[in-house]
Amino acid sequence: MPWSSRAALLRDLVLGVLGTAAFLLDLGADLWAAGQYALSGRYLWAALVLALLVLASVALQLFSWIWLRADPAGLHESQPPRRCLALLHFLQLGYLYRCLQGLRQGLSVWQQEVPSEFDLAYADFLSLDISMLRLFETFLETTPQLTLVLAIMLQSGRAEYYQWVSICTSFLGISWALLDYHRALRTCLPSKPLLSLGSSVIYFLWNLLLLWPRVLAVALFSALFPHYVALHFLGLWLVLLLWIWLQGTDFMPDPVSEWLYRATVATILYFSWFNVSEGHTRGRATIHLAFLLSDSVLLAITWVTHSTWLPGEIPLQMWLPVGGVCLLLGLALRLIYYRWLHPSCRWEPDRVDGARSLFPLAQGQLPQNRRMTHLARNFFPKAKDQAALPRKGEVNGVL
Repeated sequence: MPWSSRAALLRDLVLGVLGTAAFLLDLGADLWAAGQYALSGRYLWAALVLALLVLASVALQLFSWIWLRADPAGLHESQPPRRCLALLHFLQLGYLYRCLQGLRQGLSVWQQEVPSEFDLAYADFLSLDISMLRLFETFLETTPQLTLVLAIMLQSGRAEYYQWVSICTSFLGISWALLDYHRALRTCLPSKPLLSLGSSVIYFLWNLLLLWPRVLAVALFSALFPHYVALHFLGLWLVLLLWIWLQGTDFMPDPVSEWLYRATVATILYFSWFNVSEGHTRGRATIHLAFLLSDSVLLAITWVTHSTWLPGEIPLQMWLPVGGVCLLLGLALRLIYYRWLHPSCRWEPDRVDGARSLFPLAQGQLPQNRRMTHLARNFFPKAKDQAALPRKGEVNGVL
């Protein structure tokens, strides 16, 4: 194997180890914070931290289990029996098992002198699923936890050392998930050289810079009106869920699990942008940005009209300008990205509807993660002059 290929495999393996470590570190920090809240008698805060952990974990295990059952027959030959896998997911260990399985496959490929095409494709297949699950976990658990700890700090007027640890690990988890997701999208590009390292950095920065003002606005509102933030989230979440349903998403293997995906995407859209269907992306992104920006401004105005100083005598002028600058920088970088760095691709036409109806894996066929490819099609537009023909030998879920 050429040295460049072996170095790329080693890099992916190291990134996988670091991603798993970041997940465990964030989980440990949240459990530590919940324990400290309970020991100090703040049981409601501890219950909220644990509730976010449990809800996100259950959703993650459901996604993992549904995808395993929908994968082509014979793809995961080295996995334990289905009962063992079901027990792992019931014990909330399904995602961690996937991470360890991906690391084992990556290590196996790296140790081979000449790895087979199937082993390489299977390693990519596993890592793409992990990237999607990591992104879902980020917006179902890490981002809400960050909002919660900021609201607690603002409401109490002081910051404990374990809260700063939780904030740092949350930012680490969010940053890693955004970068890893963009790398996974790049893996699915038919023309990978079109996407440079610079575009990944700009993509990461504009997402993070636009996410921070949103988290700050919700945290400020939560600190002042803790009893109303749940109603606010539920109201916007239902509107976003309706919007997603009207777009006719078709991502999961069956209509029932599709609602789990829609509910998850609605939660993501509460904080950030996530494209769920092809075509008219610019219009939908503009509508979502205007909607989210208007809501954030209303939350900030509501906070300003009821309180001009934070509980710890920190002036409000130190917070809102920071959020405003982050917002303007994020918008500028987002415009730069979509104007000059967002490639159009020559996608081959699908022969299936979404990610459904996977056939058994035939002899000699290579696994293709159609779930991530489906999201990449939504994210990267087709070239205007595209006139692609169906790829010879393409079948449902495999090449």
